[in-house]
Amino acid sequence: MTTFFFIFIFWLLASLPLRWLHVMGALLGRLIFATSKDYAARTEENLRQAHLATDEKHYAVLLKQSVDEAGKGIVELPWVWGRPLAQVCATVQNCQGWEHMVAAQARGKGIILLTPHWGCFEVVGLYIGQRLPLTCLYRSPRQAWLEKIMRGGRERGLAHLATADISGVRVLFKALKRGEAIGLLPDQVPSQGEGEWVNFFNRPAYTMTLSGRLAQTSGATVLLSFAERLPRGAGYNLRFEPLELDFSRPVPQQINAALERVIAISPAQYLWSYNRYKVPSGVTPPDSGGEH
Repeated sequence: MTTFFFIFIFWLLASLPLRWLHVMGALLGRLIFATSKDYAARTEENLRQAHLATDEKHYAVLLKQSVDEAGKGIVELPWVWGRPLAQVCATVQNCQGWEHMVAAQARGKGIILLTPHWGCFEVVGLYIGQRLPLTCLYRSPRQAWLEKIMRGGRERGLAHLATADISGVRVLFKALKRGEAIGLLPDQVPSQGEGEWVNFFNRPAYTMTLSGRLAQTSGATVLLSFAERLPRGAGYNLRFEPLELDFSRPVPQQINAALERVIAISPAQYLWSYNRYKVPSGVTPPDSGGEH
């Protein structure tokens, strides 16, 4: 009965206009922030330590906006996953830098797309998958009922998923060898042995090394990709930017620095509630202070 209820709510939300969902999402974000002490504390701490606000008044505005945007990100998911692919992609009002995708595809070495928890990152994969083969790494949700819906929402057009394990990594390597595109969330906390401690907004964060290994081994073009959520449910702006990596220097540091620059474009759209600084099971915590 509980599963049926959640599925019913999911499809009910998917039937509503995106503008309504963003209004509802902002209200939900505020409700969660007001009722969950852990959620609120993590959001406040992560945003404050990033030092993106010029003063306390600016910080208060950014915090409120961030809470609203996080709620929108939750409530818009049924719409993004449940509506027809063409309709979802039609919400993209502007796409900057697609020429980098075209040039990278012409090289034939594959494309590595790094998309942080910023804006509506789900739209990025769908937009690309409507045009060329894309394989994205993912982790199964804790709720079993959501697995089928999530895969159905993401695996459309030429988009496919690969599990976040050794078999999934092999799938990514094969896709790059075919000259195809792959997608990764570079700010997702990896498991033991799959990352290293690198500063991210002034604090050590366990950062994945996979993207750097894939880039160095394959010679693929690395691009930053992100979708900015527009006000009042007007849709999204997509942007693609090349990321030139220097393999003589630590790659995770370069990637984190690039993500910080992207996030600073619109700090409120980053998912500050994400537990970016957690210590994965079996991983030794970083030393306090200093660069890693």
